[in-house]
Amino acid sequence: MTNLYLIGNWKQHGSRAAIQAFSEQWSSDANSRLRIAIAPPFPYLQVLDKALPDCELAAQDCSIHAQGAHTGEVSADMLADLGCQFVLVGHSERRQYHDETDELIAEKLAAAQSAGVTPVLCVGEQLTARGAGEQYDVVRAQLRSALAKSQPNLLIAYEPVWAIGTGLTATPDQANDMHAMIRQELESLLGASHSTPILYGGSVNAENADALFACPHVDGALVGGASLDAATFIAIAQSASNNLSH
Repeated sequence: MTNLYLIGNWKQHGSRAAIQAFSEQWSSDANSRLRIAIAPPFPYLQVLDKALPDCELAAQDCSIHAQGAHTGEVSADMLADLGCQFVLVGHSERRQYHDETDELIAEKLAAAQSAGVTPVLCVGEQLTARGAGEQYDVVRAQLRSALAKSQPNLLIAYEPVWAIGTGLTATPDQANDMHAMIRQELESLLGASHSTPILYGGSVNAENADALFACPHVDGALVGGASLDAATFIAIAQSASNNLSH
């Protein structure tokens, strides 16, 4: 593994004051092979970029359109213009609450890649699918739909939907097994030479980070609520950095 990736998804949280407080606590002496990014709400992208210059910038979503009469939309080109290195695509909350289809997600993925912003493709199953033993089929179908016409420059984030914001977390074995399947599927879709990083997302915190980062097929984490607290996010970053030095 060349790098580990740590991306904080702030979702619909944040303010100028909150970013200032976060920046005053933030310290980054992490391993140089650890890439850390934060995805704040759109209005705070530049605020966060100025407050945390040693963190990379990520966005939470992008439009399929490059420009035009699309009120409320933000294009991938605009994100690139602001200096975003990453953009989340297909997050479970976008799929669930905004009815985003696999076809739309594939278009967003292509739009991000065309603009030079690295998409972080989110995939994952509901609890009912896992209970029925269908978790691999669900994730495999999401990958095949999104990557049918895609380029290999992307990250994958496996986020079991049942572990997002619930306090539940996939065990290291569950996460590692799913990541291994994803890696195998990516070899089929993108070629055996691909080196696509696969991140775990789903109630990652300071207590479970060490065990997750120690998994051989886990290349980082997409962190939700725990990324809002600087001390906790620093602890997770330290766990990742320690794993890289082993």
